[in-house]
Amino acid sequence: MAPVATNDNGSGQVGRVEELKKQANVSQLFNPFYSPTADSTDNETYKYAAYKPHFPVVDWEPLEEVDVTDRGQFADLEKKALFSAAKKVQHLTPAIGTEIIGIDLRQLTSGQKDELALLVAERGVVFFRNQELNIHEQLDLARHFGPLHKHATTPIPKEPGLEEVHVVYNDAARRPDPTAFSKFELWHSDVTYEIQPPSTTSLKVITCPEHGGDTLWCSGYALYSSLSSGMQTYLEGLSALHSAVAQADGSRAAGLHVRREPVETIHPIVRVHPVTGWKSVFVNPGFTRRIIGVPKAESDTILHFLFQQISSNVDFQVRFHWEPNSIAFWDNRIVTHTATFDFWPQMRHALRATPHGERPESVEEYERRTGKVAKDRQIEIWKQQGVELPQAKNGVSKARGYND
Repeated sequence: MAPVATNDNGSGQVGRVEELKKQANVSQLFNPFYSPTADSTDNETYKYAAYKPHFPVVDWEPLEEVDVTDRGQFADLEKKALFSAAKKVQHLTPAIGTEIIGIDLRQLTSGQKDELALLVAERGVVFFRNQELNIHEQLDLARHFGPLHKHATTPIPKEPGLEEVHVVYNDAARRPDPTAFSKFELWHSDVTYEIQPPSTTSLKVITCPEHGGDTLWCSGYALYSSLSSGMQTYLEGLSALHSAVAQADGSRAAGLHVRREPVETIHPIVRVHPVTGWKSVFVNPGFTRRIIGVPKAESDTILHFLFQQISSNVDFQVRFHWEPNSIAFWDNRIVTHTATFDFWPQMRHALRATPHGERPESVEEYERRTGKVAKDRQIEIWKQQGVELPQAKNGVSKARGYND
């Protein structure tokens, strides 16, 4: 048995231990993912000072379920209107990510917006550069995709009337503390604890460093496709708890007001996109807490495996380097994301608009509602390409060489 200190003996050791415990607790509470900060450098001459973080002391009613119609279902499957207006459409990886060059988002027609929603649903995230649309135009575009979410804890702009904007902001006043968090736990899909988590979300970067501050996204479609058929079937029958409690506690620990009380919601681990009909793994380290109805050890093991795949399997990921006036649209129903914190003390400032999606549907719920069979994205793509589908193997697989 290890020795236990029972008194100070004049060495100050007990006091030192207690001080270390306090420091550890503060680090836990002030995890930057859950604890926003109102601190920023004073620079009122900054061009976008009106959009710096603001934490109003207001109270909002609990969210109730609302009708949402996914605009992607009205789109031309070939997206001719959107693609014909572009100079170039470039897929960045086989699994996820497309960049469109030569389109002014302010000029999109309703039909082109619908096609963009479908493209984002298929590709996970779509990027545009050199976009001059302002935050009001960004909000108008976002409303085409659904009613907008108002965040309960994170900052909104100082400018009045922008409560539906989520501010992403870091500067020299906020240096990331690696003792307070791991990169693993920063992977998340936005506010998945809500009854109706977001759909086609947009983030426009208005100020950023020349190097660093990238964002990475991971495809839930690709993660599902990578699993064995047995694991796919197992996960399709499970649900998990998503919680806002840590985020609310982190804000209160930072001395900030929580505008809406935190909620916890149960969602299926495998959800089906309402337009593509493709299956996606729907868990994330940021907000998914446990699997319902299984032993804790089993829940912890399965979630840890899925979280590790999200954070470490580069075949599922795309990484984007921002420039001022770059904007990304991603479908929070089918991707997770994280950012690099490698740019301190430079400033990184972005504005997010976040439409609500539908309540997540399991495979069983989707198939019962639509009468359709939910699909595996990768298999559907192989079929379109005329590729012979891989057959399940019995016995030991032969090692395959790989060089890069």
